[in-house]
Amino acid sequence: MSKFDKYFLMSPSDAAEYAAEKLSIFCCDCELDSKEIGDGNLNYVFRVWDKNSDKSVIIKQAGFTARISEDFKLSPDRNRIEAETLRFQGDLAPGLVPVVYKYDDTLSCCSMEDLSDYTIMRQALLQHKIFPKFAEHITTFMVNTLLLTSDVFLNHQEKKSLVKSYTNPELCEITEDLVYTEPFNDYKHRNDVFLPNLDWVKKELYNDNELKLEVAKLKFDFLTNAQALIHGDLHTGSIFVNENSTKIIDPEFAFYGPMGYDVGNIIANMIFAWVNADATMDNEEECINFKNWVENTICEIIDKFKAKFMKVWKEEAKEVLAKTPGFSQWYLSQVIHDTAAVAGLELCRRIVGMAHVKDITSIENESARLRAERICITVAKGYIKNRESYLFGEQFVNTLKEVEYEFPR
Repeated sequence: MSKFDKYFLMSPSDAAEYAAEKLSIFCCDCELDSKEIGDGNLNYVFRVWDKNSDKSVIIKQAGFTARISEDFKLSPDRNRIEAETLRFQGDLAPGLVPVVYKYDDTLSCCSMEDLSDYTIMRQALLQHKIFPKFAEHITTFMVNTLLLTSDVFLNHQEKKSLVKSYTNPELCEITEDLVYTEPFNDYKHRNDVFLPNLDWVKKELYNDNELKLEVAKLKFDFLTNAQALIHGDLHTGSIFVNENSTKIIDPEFAFYGPMGYDVGNIIANMIFAWVNADATMDNEEECINFKNWVENTICEIIDKFKAKFMKVWKEEAKEVLAKTPGFSQWYLSQVIHDTAAVAGLELCRRIVGMAHVKDITSIENESARLRAERICITVAKGYIKNRESYLFGEQFVNTLKEVEYEFPR
């Protein structure tokens, strides 16, 4: 009987032993070592490698509580959803996700391709590196994984079966609370607001009833709109990059929801990179160049997404009424409106909620951080309240540029 025949939370040495016993990628005389490398909010991530070869693997294990807080009691079934999602996304968008080697239901762990020769995109953007191919890669990923899992293309019974398989209530509840509710009222008293900004946040978020009405509408759409299989947590910390390649990881929040949720998260996290550069880069020319690249990338993400979306729709749509003249244009416009709204939600929740981003928290100068946070929240409110006016990438950037001048240095 193996020690791995029943669930327990592994240590690095356990992970190495598990890899030797359960995975076929290592030879019988290998000498394995392991390190826990996870820096996320939920799971434990081990890198296991053979000291005598170039072979390595990532083993990701789910616990019964989140790492960020034991208040979050979670089923480890989320790792099954992640493994199945990665395999599905790998079929839909080849080369843009890591290869899954094995999912172990007993230990709730997933073994997958090691991407150590890549960099987490957020870390790279904090170093103000640019990735000219990113917009091309991420839009291909989003169009293929979103549109091709929707009612536009799938047999409706097949799609309903997928909705059932990817039902993810516990992680959806985290999103419902941390993204759609708490940033606007702090009703659970666990927001983490930068103290010098607290009064301003109360005025601009907690006391803005017009904003809260729009957020309530968005929350109920998130609760009910089973549009496509979304990644559910698609930010720059869930993306590995190098100069020529992009890999999307961590789809444990995947479920059937509104397409704009994924696209909006990407836009918001590019804005975090923009405000970080604006606040921290000393060389004016380098700062302008990096910010220009971010602005151009935001435009490209929206506009390339739209162009690819329409191309794939025209070539692949199966639903009869989806071919009605004008319907695809209407459908896509709704996705872009949702994109603007979700970008706003993500900008707010990462500023005032319990799950921050280093783009903001690493800004050491107090006045610079205040300005960065206020730019983000003001942009966010415009995106949410005026979401139906957004259709083109340039509009997203124009709002950012206009708000920049509202907060002079």
